[in-house]
Amino acid sequence: MAIISLKLIEAFRRTISKLKNNAPYQWGHMGACNCGNLAQELTQLSKSEIHQFAMQRSGDWNDQLLDYCPTSGYPMDLMISKMVEAGLSIDELKHLERLSDPKILQHIPFDRREKMEKNKKEDVILYMETWADLLENEWIKQNPIALEEINKKNILSKVLA
Repeated sequence: MAIISLKLIEAFRRTISKLKNNAPYQWGHMGACNCGNLAQELTQLSKSEIHQFAMQRSGDWNDQLLDYCPTSGYPMDLMISKMVEAGLSIDELKHLERLSDPKILQHIPFDRREKMEKNKKEDVILYMETWADLLENEWIKQNPIALEEINKKNILSKVLA
């Protein structure tokens, strides 16, 4: 599982919210696909900037992740490095693009999981919501004292929104 931080959880929640509110989604567009939408939140780059960086090399997100080299100097590799620094692994990003991580899928009801498609916005939202919930639950387990302080201030919904 990803290295959990509030920053990562918040990025997932913002991505989910934007997708639910009609943010551009196009699986074949490097800046508006599954990884591209999350990358926008983690890097503060626009979908067109992400797409432009990706077009400097060949391949989709999976290909770019296979070719990833943190010292290459390619803008796409620098962007992927920012996503890794935020707590995601290369394998998790590959799974995100295909909606295929067994650790996440096992928390989605079987009937729904079997019908998921990698390029369907509603399925991407469900996958990201499930992943964000898992990250939140794990963060809460790892930070009981911080959670206690947050609850005292009654701001949990703001922190994990």
